[in-house]
This record gives sequence, structure tokens and C-alpha cells, in this order.
Amino acid sequence: MANYRRNRVAGGTYFFTVNLADRDSHLLVDHIDVLRAAVREVRHRRPFHIDAWVVLPEHMHAVWTLPEGDDDYSGRWLAIKKAFSKGLPHTESTTNARIHQGERGIWQRRFWEHTIRDEADYAAHINYVHFNPLKHGWVQHVAEWPYSTFHRAVKQGIYSEDWIGVEDDGIAAGER
Repeated sequence: MANYRRNRVAGGTYFFTVNLADRDSHLLVDHIDVLRAAVREVRHRRPFHIDAWVVLPEHMHAVWTLPEGDDDYSGRWLAIKKAFSKGLPHTESTTNARIHQGERGIWQRRFWEHTIRDEADYAAHINYVHFNPLKHGWVQHVAEWPYSTFHRAVKQGIYSEDWIGVEDDGIAAGER
């Protein structure tokens, strides 16, 4: 089995990309209420702060800050994936290997994580999260995408409703 190296900083802030196994699927937005319930359930048991989040049809990006002394983001993602999967009917195709491992075949097995280094890195990743629906061509204006913390950030005065995002966001291509 591969030994994946994860940077773990207790109480740290992290950027994540989490993908469905079927990159042509719209499962995440088609079942957004199931996903939201899964996140609420996990946050109730294992709190974390959602700094930013965007849910696209087949993948999502998030920036989380964990409680002081806690570095277990992997356990939280596992719990979110499990709770979401349990809330869906068994319609996906899967392999014998996944069945043997007790997996449904909904999610890619891994996720991508980046530890936020400083305020500039934080701002770049928050902007990247919110710009993502426009980047992928799902909307013409960031505010049109309903599955994003962008709307919360507008209410907090962080963005204006007509923010168009920035394509050159300062994030290296390998960090997405």
C-alpha cells in the first residue's frame, strides 16, 4: 500500500480538493441536501471551521481550520464521504476490488490537501474556491453559483455581489 505523506499542523488551516470517481457525474449538486447533512453531522461530532467551500457537480474545494490541538482532517473527510454515500441509492458501477474493500465507487480514493502557509496563501485559496464555478464555465458571474460560501462572504462584506474573481490568483498550477 502506498504511503501518502500528509502535512499535519494541529489547529491548521487547509485547502482541499475532493473528487467523485466519475468526473462526468453531477451527484454532488443533484444530492446537495445529502452532502449538506453529511457535513453537518460530521461537524457536530468533530468540529471544524469552514472558511470557504464550493461544491461543483463532480468535485469540491474547501478551506477548513481545525480546532487547536487537532490535525485529523483525513478522518473528517472519510466520515463526510461515508455519510454522503450512505444517503444515496446504490446505482453506481464499481469494481470487484472496491467491493472487496467495502467501497461504493462514488469517490476517488484520495483527496488533495495543501496546508495554508500565510495570509497571502489564505487569500489566494479563498479566492480560488469562490472563482471555481466561473473557471469551469458553470456560470457567467460568481454570484450565480448557489453551492458556495461566496454568498456568506458577500453578507460579511468580504466580497461585493458583482465580484468577478481573478484568473491569476497566485496559486501554482500544481496546488489545485
